Amino acid sequence: MHTPEVGVDQSRLARWRTAIIVAFAIGGVSLAAWGPRLPELRADLRVDVGTIGVMLAGVTVGSVGGLLSAAPLLRRFGGRRALTGVVVLVPGAVAVLGVAAAVHSAPLAAVAFVVGGVGIGALDVMANVEGTAIEARAGRTLLPLMHAAWSGGAALGAGIAALCSWLGVTIEQQLIAEAILIGVVGVVAMRAVPDGTRAEEHDASSTPRQRLRRWARGWADPRLLLIGVVMLGVELGEGSANNWLALGVTDGHGGSPTAGALLFTVFAIAEAATRVFAGPVVDRLGRVRTVRTTAALGVLGAICFILGSAWWVLLVGVVLWAVGVSMGFPLGMSAAAQSGPNAAARVSVVASIGYFANFAGPPVVGALAANVGPLAALWLVAVSFVAAFLAAGALRPVPAR
Repeated sequence: MHTPEVGVDQSRLARWRTAIIVAFAIGGVSLAAWGPRLPELRADLRVDVGTIGVMLAGVTVGSVGGLLSAAPLLRRFGGRRALTGVVVLVPGAVAVLGVAAAVHSAPLAAVAFVVGGVGIGALDVMANVEGTAIEARAGRTLLPLMHAAWSGGAALGAGIAALCSWLGVTIEQQLIAEAILIGVVGVVAMRAVPDGTRAEEHDASSTPRQRLRRWARGWADPRLLLIGVVMLGVELGEGSANNWLALGVTDGHGGSPTAGALLFTVFAIAEAATRVFAGPVVDRLGRVRTVRTTAALGVLGAICFILGSAWWVLLVGVVLWAVGVSMGFPLGMSAAAQSGPNAAARVSVVASIGYFANFAGPPVVGALAANVGPLAALWLVAVSFVAAFLAAGALRPVPAR
């Protein structure tokens, strides 16, 4: 339970909270900007499915740099300036991707994916650091709502993509206009973030070598690694949906690009809604049963999407797939923090696994899709849900000593 800090300016805290919610939403909107229209982007770049999969690996490579650089940037520049820089970098990469589509340049698109990965990885870490600081000052849990803003942003971005596809707006026009709007909103919103840094504020006495040593020890903790398996399973499912759900609809089921964008919008809405309303369910069932239930529904959803032919079956499959990926990440972070001493280092381990799976999953699915087709490649998603189900016991609270 959080203890509210004395003398906190509530109006300032509310503006700060809103700014971080906007930051999370920007991450979701940006990732969804290209995902639902990947079939059209592939056509504009004149590449095949396998090449798109390799290019998406650039997001993974970039995200590693973003994850590693986020904390040093926060310490060096403070939350306001660091986040402002990132919310300019992310839409800048989206705009470059639009230019790449316009000039049919696959190399330029690859650069945009790498830069976008750097920005998304850094944004996610920075927003979580700021969100944790807000929770400590507010005295109540707010991170699940903030993570729902990421999903809600993805729903908004997918809806924009679907509408643009239906209206005949080209992908380059959409991406460039969307990038300008995201950048302006982000810069204005980040003005409410207080100056100064929240990075590692609870561990100021430790040296960098000590922090690195504690982080490395976490990778030898079997319980922590099992929590990481849960994170890997659900995040691989989410990352695959972000990039391959629309292509599964078009290339696998013969649907239109608009249909693919609409089903991705349904996915994002279902994930956001589950996160917003799941709190009482978690309180009643506990983390283990909640994750096992959602993972089982995720398996069923993936099967419906892969094998279904009727549109209502695909719709049900997409909704269940979204429910399957919704709870593993926030509940895994909570379980890791409570699994032993040095909570920050332990959370860092499972977060690294989760982020890696989210960004590395799409290229792996792409490599499989190039050989067995987009629908058959998605069986990897079903397998990942099974892994999360089996490892969910590690989320059980550790008895107080």
